[in-house]
Amino acid sequence: METREKILHLLGSPNYRPLRRLELAKALKLDEQHRIEFRRALGDMLHKGEVVRVRNNRFVLPAEADLVVGRLQMNERGFGFVIPEADAQGKPSAPADIYVAADDIGVGMHGDRVVARLQRGTVRRDRRDKPGPEKLEGRIIRIMERANETLVGTLQKSKFFLYVVPDEPRITQDIYVKPHPKAHVGDKVVVKLLPWESRRVNPEGIVTEVLGASGAPGMDMIALIRKHRLPQSFPHDVLREIEKLPDEPTTEDRQGRLDLRDAFIVTIDPDDARDHDDAISVEERPDGGWRLGVHIADVSHYVRPKTRLDHEARSRGNSVYLVDRVIPMLPEKLSAGLCSLFGNVDRLAKTVFIDYTPKGVARHVTFHNSVIRVRHLLTYKEALKRLNSPDGKGDELTKQIKTMWRMASLLRQHRFQHGSLDLDFPEVKVRLDAQGKPIALERVDNDISHQLIEECMLAANEAVARHIKNSMAPGIYRIHENPDPLRLVEFRHFVAGFEIKVGDLTLRSEIQKLLAQVRGHPQEYVLKISLLRSLKRAMYSPRPTGHYGLAKLNYTHFTSPIRRYPDLVVHRILDALVRHRPSGYSVQQITEIAQHCGDTERTADEAENESKKLKTLEYFNDLMHGRRHDTFDALVTDVRNFGMFVELPDTMIYGLVHVSTISDDFYAYDEVRRRLTGKRTRRTFKVGDRVKVAVARVDLFKRQVDFQLASND
Repeated sequence: METREKILHLLGSPNYRPLRRLELAKALKLDEQHRIEFRRALGDMLHKGEVVRVRNNRFVLPAEADLVVGRLQMNERGFGFVIPEADAQGKPSAPADIYVAADDIGVGMHGDRVVARLQRGTVRRDRRDKPGPEKLEGRIIRIMERANETLVGTLQKSKFFLYVVPDEPRITQDIYVKPHPKAHVGDKVVVKLLPWESRRVNPEGIVTEVLGASGAPGMDMIALIRKHRLPQSFPHDVLREIEKLPDEPTTEDRQGRLDLRDAFIVTIDPDDARDHDDAISVEERPDGGWRLGVHIADVSHYVRPKTRLDHEARSRGNSVYLVDRVIPMLPEKLSAGLCSLFGNVDRLAKTVFIDYTPKGVARHVTFHNSVIRVRHLLTYKEALKRLNSPDGKGDELTKQIKTMWRMASLLRQHRFQHGSLDLDFPEVKVRLDAQGKPIALERVDNDISHQLIEECMLAANEAVARHIKNSMAPGIYRIHENPDPLRLVEFRHFVAGFEIKVGDLTLRSEIQKLLAQVRGHPQEYVLKISLLRSLKRAMYSPRPTGHYGLAKLNYTHFTSPIRRYPDLVVHRILDALVRHRPSGYSVQQITEIAQHCGDTERTADEAENESKKLKTLEYFNDLMHGRRHDTFDALVTDVRNFGMFVELPDTMIYGLVHVSTISDDFYAYDEVRRRLTGKRTRRTFKVGDRVKVAVARVDLFKRQVDFQLASND
């Protein structure tokens, strides 16, 4: 048994009492030779939060002292939540997120790794006037690791001192700074934080870099990249490794692989796709069933473990897709070249073949290292056009696409029959000109061309996860744990406020009924987002506990190794199983990769969403300052005493129409009916009304858009 396991075993024993380090070493009966290893292991466990130091320098497991180690997620209003970390077995260290009131945050900042002490006997309710579930509440007692050594923000000046307002709105403290010779008020700057030990005073920092004027072209994206500490280039030693790779697969690379170059294989991707890592083929079987082929770029053939390239890919964790650029996990020679599945060129792939009966039941699965040649590269728009063409007409490609959809639609039907939740949202793409200025907002719906690819990828992911699980080899899985019943009760109370009848949401069937009921509802987006927040976040784990949202017992990420490191790891594990060799991964290594890639995934999601928000605000700001009088169809989604919130359905943008901007009458608020009524005209505004609006104000700092009713409305 390793030293770490010995420590955990002792601390977890029923008769254990907190001991100091030397007492702990004696209890383990360690001689001098092994005490250096013991001190190293104990220090590492302290850093990881597997053990904690309590009063009088004694060591215990966190749970024994009502302590939880996790990441602090702040809210702009000053309170926060501690998201519990997983333990060595991949199990969360607390049953739910820990609410931390503003007064109990201490010197914690958004993203910090902290220790929180649970406050027994305390209750938090979100609505004091309505019954609701009790929540775990805690107080931060220690900062284990600062998330930010530096911050990006805007330099401002009061009457007496300079300060920086962080770009991250969840960091609610201004940072006091000293003058910098090149920095002017209004500049975007990088600040190195100094130790902050007392909440009674604001944190202080030193301006280390001046990025430029906050309104300069492209400065928003530069600041965003620096804020999230995204890499801007690959190290020279990584690029030197890449130079040794061929431009195309060699004869040696193709040896021993299943040759599928004559198969009818297609890709379907967005029209602005930067890489193509998945392709599909479907063959109709004599019995009326199908053979689905999912062909994924074999990145693992080129990115070998323990190389500098692998180290860099693991560090990045994933690619980041900003509105105006991509920050890839792999250098361009791989991500947009050797590993990208272009048409009519040889590419190495990992292939999964799944045979289905005419009723869509999987009956046989095989895995292969293959060489393929994609016959057609399609965009979603092109695929949708072919899918919607009249039956009996069209070329071979159209007939193949329709065959694929007949199979995929049956798989999709089965998935929802088994309890899968329809939580897909339309996407809004910001179109830019050559200078990076936003010129249009385009709504992209999850139509049948998207659903076709989605079902094929889900099937492959499930098949690979099941194979790894049945092999008993260490694996990395994509899991989605069952929701906390208390969170669902809370959401049920929220839904009831919209006069929507809902059953027991701890039953999956009732959630499905609710989702069907709110489809087309004025508050559909708000309700679905609230439901998502009531569910747990999907995560990577060494434990195959299943995926609640997809209603699948076995699930992993296998289909995007160009842009996700966990998929690359899964490819290596699958390759080892195909070759009947050990993969070289231990459960501990998988756990560390899962934790790290979960962190990088969250960073990428935040950066991508923020880049889209920034460019959307810039689009509306340009409309307003360009004195363009564009009007938009809008849907009233909520009414308050100070105005009404509206959504632009075509672009999924939300904003407020303040009551003071409605000039044709004086409007009174009816709280019971939740409507505004004109005293003279008796005109009313209520949830579900459709109105025309124009942009009234854009607050780039608060990142909000206000609208006003169009003059002809």
